[in-house]
Amino acid sequence: MYYVYIIESIKNSELHIGYTSDLKKRIREHNQGENESTRRYLPWQPIYYEACLNMQDAKRREKYLKTSQGRRLIKRRLKEYFYSKRKK
Repeated sequence: MYYVYIIESIKNSELHIGYTSDLKKRIREHNQGENESTRRYLPWQPIYYEACLNMQDAKRREKYLKTSQGRRLIKRRLKEYFYSKRKK
């Protein structure tokens, strides 16, 4: 399986979108600072993922979710999650 995932920085609510074949390992790598692009926003928590059987499908989905249209889709998909965070 290949996973498209979205993690959120606990520090400042920054979002990061990626794909991997080992979701637990990849999130651990992000939280250990092994990814330069996410290191400054430690720590991270997973908020969403999708599973794909094919790596190319996962790559294509990741690329789409990184577009402005894809980010809008995620904001709608996770509307209640983001709304509940604002209320706090």
